[in-house]
Amino acid sequence: MTPEEYAELDATGLAALLSKGEVSSDEARDAAVAAIDTVNPRLNAVVGERFDTPLEHAADGPFAGVPFAIKDLIVHAEGVPQRAGTRLLGAGVPMPADTHLMTRFRRAGLATLALTATPELGFNATTESVATGAVHNPWDTTRSPGGSSGGSAALVAARALPVAHANDGGGSIRIPAAACGLVGLKPSQGRTSPGPDYADPLLGMGVEFAVTRTVRDTAGLLDAVHGYEPGDRYLLPDPPRPYADEVAAGSRRLRVALWTTPFSGNGTVDPRCTAATEATARTLEGLGHAVEVAGPELDAAAFDDANLVAWTSFLADGVDVLGAALGVEPGSEHLEAATLACAAHGRTLTAGDLYAADRVFNATRRTVAAFHQQYDVILTPTMNVPNTPLGYLDQDDPSRDARGWYDHIFSTAGFTALSNVTGNPAISLPLGRTEEGWPVGVQVVAPYGDESTLIGLAADLERAMPWSGHRPPTS
Repeated sequence: MTPEEYAELDATGLAALLSKGEVSSDEARDAAVAAIDTVNPRLNAVVGERFDTPLEHAADGPFAGVPFAIKDLIVHAEGVPQRAGTRLLGAGVPMPADTHLMTRFRRAGLATLALTATPELGFNATTESVATGAVHNPWDTTRSPGGSSGGSAALVAARALPVAHANDGGGSIRIPAAACGLVGLKPSQGRTSPGPDYADPLLGMGVEFAVTRTVRDTAGLLDAVHGYEPGDRYLLPDPPRPYADEVAAGSRRLRVALWTTPFSGNGTVDPRCTAATEATARTLEGLGHAVEVAGPELDAAAFDDANLVAWTSFLADGVDVLGAALGVEPGSEHLEAATLACAAHGRTLTAGDLYAADRVFNATRRTVAAFHQQYDVILTPTMNVPNTPLGYLDQDDPSRDARGWYDHIFSTAGFTALSNVTGNPAISLPLGRTEEGWPVGVQVVAPYGDESTLIGLAADLERAMPWSGHRPPTS
């Protein structure tokens, strides 16, 4: 298998060849290694040294031998150092054990070859850090791949990997999927396990999964890794049938709410993002769905205030716990300016502030749930812009306080954080294209626990508005 042949296959297609013995796992690994080594000098997406051999994985899983990577944040593998995009962790701290999801990735047969870059502690909508430098978007290497899962997204978009781990606390799966032209599903809160290290990461907003190039890969991987682990806080019902079956079945007739005003109170929307969403709405109407302009009535200012509390308290706790464990007082030699500002703000918060934020989140969840009694899905742009220039979201900018940094991030991504607060599943699909050839992401949000509807509809859109023929210049 040549790297060029490998690059044409998604994870499902490659897994089928591996299962039949038409391609060996060594051939797949060698092709992936060659592909990664070809594009990474231009992308800077791999953290540290690529692994010489894949991490141990099952030989009989549904994706046995399929090359893979894990993001250098939250999910971790036994013995593999984690840096989390920060100088505070230096060359990395070896992890004592697998997280539950890492164990499931191994059980699925995924052959992990690398760690992928993240911004410092994941609080950015780009993937740039003082610790590891900037990751470049394969569609235009002067642009950001999005964040915070931009390292994974860049490698998958450049066809160096068919699939890679990603996580999402405010849009960090969907934002890089949009910027890099990928499928990015944020599952429902509790659909994948955050354990054993976390019960409710980021006050419940953090969710783990992956970025892919095809809807069938998203569905098949979710089938392989979703589910409850003992001690998890949430026990969601299993889907009525495998998610992979939804791809072929497609969607029933749905009531679709079209909404192009950011849920966050920050930023304006690029007309190209609005146009891509409206074109998708027309396609859905052509497929027989009922589309109306509508959106849930939310207090954007209260939402942003509460989200700021969640993020800065999470960063303060993370910084302080790491500092105590390492025996250092984190300062500017360890952390970027905006991280320090956010952690300092988080330390000023009280228990009353956290409970007040939780009350806003509760009201938000119930408002959106009531809205979904009238509409099956909500259709929005994924981002306010197709992408951002590298350097625009500078986390080491000392001029921004915590609120200024929060507003700066979400002025580019005002549609994604709502689903982290509500726990609803949301998917970004590469359904638009700019005059420069950049992808434009369109987001679909479904009710809590209903990934099945989301995947069926996404598969219909993939057939009606295919993106597989588009390849970035760096690939």
